[in-house]
Amino acid sequence: MAIENQTARTLPMRGDASPVDGGARSKARRTESIGGRLWKVLVRCVMAFFLLNVLLLIATVAVNSIGTRWFGTLLPQGFTLHWYAQAWSDFQLSSVLTVTVEVVGAVVLLSIGLGVPAAYAFARATFPGKRLAMLIFLLPLMVPPVTYGIPMATVMYKVGLAGTLAGVILANLVPALPFVILVMTPFIEQIDPNLEAAARIFGANTFRYFRYVLLPLLVPGMLAAGLLVLVRTIGMFELTYFTAGPDTQTLVVALYYAVFSTGVRAPQSIDAMAMIYMGITLVWVLIALQFVSPTQLVSRVKEER
Repeated sequence: MAIENQTARTLPMRGDASPVDGGARSKARRTESIGGRLWKVLVRCVMAFFLLNVLLLIATVAVNSIGTRWFGTLLPQGFTLHWYAQAWSDFQLSSVLTVTVEVVGAVVLLSIGLGVPAAYAFARATFPGKRLAMLIFLLPLMVPPVTYGIPMATVMYKVGLAGTLAGVILANLVPALPFVILVMTPFIEQIDPNLEAAARIFGANTFRYFRYVLLPLLVPGMLAAGLLVLVRTIGMFELTYFTAGPDTQTLVVALYYAVFSTGVRAPQSIDAMAMIYMGITLVWVLIALQFVSPTQLVSRVKEER
């Protein structure tokens, strides 16, 4: 009997972890913790290396755009803004910026004016083939612009739209319209449909309901979609390049021609033009990020409600 009690005290009970098992588990946890930390450090080092290269590249272009002479030294021998004035005159940036503003403004207004009603229909209506119609609308966002840009440019050249301002606006409208639909559809789905029924009960017609009830709720989403389309259109190169003419080039296309055109051009003036383009784009991106984050649009709508 005493031997049995001593054996019972020395043997572990079923379901209890032995000291050997506990030590193995703690060792495995420490190994996983060390491996996770090493992985995080590696990812951060890679990201820091990438960002450092990008910052050094931008810094090189920025310094060269204001440098007088830069041969074999850490910094240029002098600094001047002459290259910005030369780029403004050589590349006719006043007319290029005017065309860019006209194209971007028209694309934003047309995409909002056409995309918001389409998004409202997709958010509220139920009809056969709704998913297929949504897929067709979103195809320009899913495939590269070159895939449909070349056939579209061929058709535009045949009908006489290529090289005109209307042709450039129409080409940039192709991906901008589904982008507005993609942004506005979940935004409209968050609006309570009972508001329309309540407005009808109180005697509001369609115009009054849109003016006093629906439009104030849509303005934040329309502003967000418009800013995102604006930034996207400024940077849209392929479609604009295929359809633009000598007098209808936007800033990004004019920068491409400045780099690869024939003739002797000062690299400092080209870098100055690149800095102008980057500065304009960066300003609009920062403005857009103050209003909306593309990956958190739906969650922001829910929080604001």
